[in-house]
Amino acid sequence: MNKNKIIILVVIGLVAFVAWKVFGPTVSAPEGKYFYIRTGSTFNDVKEGLLKEHIIGGSFFFEKTAGMLHYTSAVKAGRYEIRNGMSIFNLVRMLRSGNQSPVNLVIIKLRTPEGLASLIAKNFECDSVSVMKFLSNPDSIARMGLDSNTVMTAIIPNTYGILWNSSFPKLFKKIQAEQEKFWTTERKQKATSLNLTPIQAYILASIVEDETTKQEDKGKIASVYLNRLETGMFLGADPTVIFALKDYSIRRVLNGHKEVQSPYNTYLHKGLPPGPVCTPSIKTIDATLNAPTTGYLYFVAQPNLTGFSNFSTDYQQHMIYAKAYQAWLTEFLKTKQAAAK
Repeated sequence: MNKNKIIILVVIGLVAFVAWKVFGPTVSAPEGKYFYIRTGSTFNDVKEGLLKEHIIGGSFFFEKTAGMLHYTSAVKAGRYEIRNGMSIFNLVRMLRSGNQSPVNLVIIKLRTPEGLASLIAKNFECDSVSVMKFLSNPDSIARMGLDSNTVMTAIIPNTYGILWNSSFPKLFKKIQAEQEKFWTTERKQKATSLNLTPIQAYILASIVEDETTKQEDKGKIASVYLNRLETGMFLGADPTVIFALKDYSIRRVLNGHKEVQSPYNTYLHKGLPPGPVCTPSIKTIDATLNAPTTGYLYFVAQPNLTGFSNFSTDYQQHMIYAKAYQAWLTEFLKTKQAAAK
């Protein structure tokens, strides 16, 4: 084999090696498959992060490819899905384009702005401090028609696709846009027919949400509270007392609990509380808006483990149901305690 052939083979080998390093499946997916670039990161920060998470085996070909694609001065923050076996070329191209994967934020049941702040901080770049700063700023939320008590009514439990590096104001606007879409003309009309605003309907639904897990009972429970509002009775809703006490381990609200001084205590203050006690599900809001017309003023759990309630129109019948439930509960707890010994 002459010298020229050897040189050609070496050149071909080098080209093949470089092509493999740049265009071959040399990238490894990190644990959790996502790579995060924080706002303000430099190219060097990105390179060191890729090396630390063993996404690339070395920096040489990454640096050369980044230079060729003009990425070194075009770093974009975000959450990027790294596929095992992708090429360095495709990796750099994805990072340069800012083609990040949104976070699927799942909101089910929250109680307070602090709870929302904690959830956001676990899933996004913004921290809980910046979230609380926004939610506690009267000017920020007033522009959205909300105050410190009603701010959580902006949240409709759902799944939201949001970019990881979104600022909280931008993130919250997307959540509120879903709320505005939720409150259709039909739903607003239903709230009006109940003499409620959408915010008030949401607050009432939050109480219903905490009262039962049984969808069949939600509308009837809402009717109880609507009847109490109409007749000028105290709502006397246990979930509002528990919310006022901020002790969600309470399973039975006692007379002592009902003395807590709080505008949320509906045993002491008539009308709806100033804000929701949780974020109710869409099904619960709709059950509240579609509450049947009843004469019910009272309800109490049935003396069994079904989770359903007995409803009554007068206090005497209610006390019969209540005593039956208390007797059953006392016996049930005794049996449970005996079995635990």
